[in-house]
Amino acid sequence: VKVSKDEWLPELFISSGSYVLSLATVLLLKSTVSLSCNLCIAASSVLLVALLPGCFVALWRRAGTWIVSFLAVLLGIASGVGISIMSCQSDSPTFYFGFYMLALSFFHQSEYITTALFNPHRLSTDSYILNHSTEYHIAAVASWVEYSIELWLIPSLKTYFWISRIGLVMVITGELLRKLAMFTARSNFSHLIMFRKRDDHELVTHGVYSLSRHPAYVGWFYWSIGTQMMLLNPLCVIAYTAASWMFFNERIEDEEVTLLNFFGSDYVAYQKLVGTGLPFIRGHLPKESK
Repeated sequence: VKVSKDEWLPELFISSGSYVLSLATVLLLKSTVSLSCNLCIAASSVLLVALLPGCFVALWRRAGTWIVSFLAVLLGIASGVGISIMSCQSDSPTFYFGFYMLALSFFHQSEYITTALFNPHRLSTDSYILNHSTEYHIAAVASWVEYSIELWLIPSLKTYFWISRIGLVMVITGELLRKLAMFTARSNFSHLIMFRKRDDHELVTHGVYSLSRHPAYVGWFYWSIGTQMMLLNPLCVIAYTAASWMFFNERIEDEEVTLLNFFGSDYVAYQKLVGTGLPFIRGHLPKESK
C-alpha cells in the first residue's frame, strides 16, 4: 500500500502511536500481573511463532491504514515482551534474548518511522521491510531454532556473556549507522534499487557517505551479525556472515551499475575516494578504475 503525499503524517502518528501503546500495554500488564521470567519466555515463543503469519496476511491483503497499525502493534508487543524478559535478570541468556527481541522489532518499526520522517514520498507498508524476502524469514526462524536447541541441550554455550556484549554493541552501532545514513540521504534513499533517475535525485557524498559509499548496508551487515553474537548462536553467526556478505556483494554490484549510469564521472570519482565500507566488497568499478 503506497501512502499518498497528504497521508504520510497521519500514517506516521498511527504507526508510532500503535507501537508505543502496545509496548506500554505489555509493560503495564507485566508490572500488574507480575509475570515470571518463564512466562515471559513462553509468551515470546508464542509471539515469534505468530508474528510471521500475521505479517504475511497483513502485507498480502494490503487493505490500507489498518495494516500500518496492525504491524506496529505486533512490533510493539514484541518490544514490550523483549523489555519484560530483560527485566528478569541481567547478564543472562534470557536477558540477551530479550534484547534481541527488542532490537529486531525496533529495527523494523524504525525503518517505517525513518522513512516517514525523511523520505515520505516512498512511504508504504513495505517500509517496515517485514516482507524483505523468504530467505530473510528463514534466517530469522533458523536463529530462533538454534538458540532454543542449544539453550536446552548445551546451556553452558550460552554463558559467554562477553561475546554477547560485543554483539550488543554491534547491534546498537549498526542500527544507529543505518538510520544516520537514511537521515543523511533523505529523499535519495530507497529500500529498492532505482533503475530510473528522478529529476531531484542527487549524489550524496557528505556525512557518513564520506566514510562509506553504502553506510546503510554496512550498518545492516554488522547489525545482523551482532544479533547472532548476542544470542551466542555459533552456527548462525557463520551463516549470517556468509549470507549477508553474498547478499550485499550482489546488491552493491547491481546498485552501482545504476549509480554509474545516473552520475557518470562524478560517481567514478567518488568510488576512487571512498570504499564500500564492507570487507572484500569493491562494488562495480569501471574497467579503467580496476
